[in-house]
Amino acid sequence: MATLQAATTSTSAIVSDPQAVRELCESYCFGTLDWEVTEDGELTIWGCDDFEVYETRENGLPDYEGGIVTHEFLRELAGYLEANEELDIQTAGFTKCRFPVLAKRYVVRDGEVLHADLSSPEPIDE
Repeated sequence: MATLQAATTSTSAIVSDPQAVRELCESYCFGTLDWEVTEDGELTIWGCDDFEVYETRENGLPDYEGGIVTHEFLRELAGYLEANEELDIQTAGFTKCRFPVLAKRYVVRDGEVLHADLSSPEPIDE
C-alpha cells in the first residue's frame, strides 16, 4: 500500500473574531493537521498531511461520506479575515515516486478564495 507523504503550512492571518474562528475550526475535521488561533486573533494551519477539510461527526471523527468541504470552510473563513489580511495555505507531497506529485495552494483574501495546483500548464513567453 502506497502512503501519501505531504506537508502543509500557512502564513498567519489576523481574524476579526478569534472565538468565532476557533468554533468554526472546531466544527470541521482537518485530519492530522493542526491549527491555532492566538488570543491576538492570529490563525495558522500546519502539519504533515494534505489540506483537506471534512465536516465532523458527533463522535468527533471526520464525515468521509459527506465528502471534502474544504472550499466551503474557506469561504466561511474568508468573512473573518481582517481587511488587508491574507491566509496562504500550501501543500506539497508525493506517493512513493509516482506521478503526479501533490502541490496545491489556497489563498484567502478580500472575501475571496483562490486555488492553484499543477493541473494547468501555461506557455512560456519568449
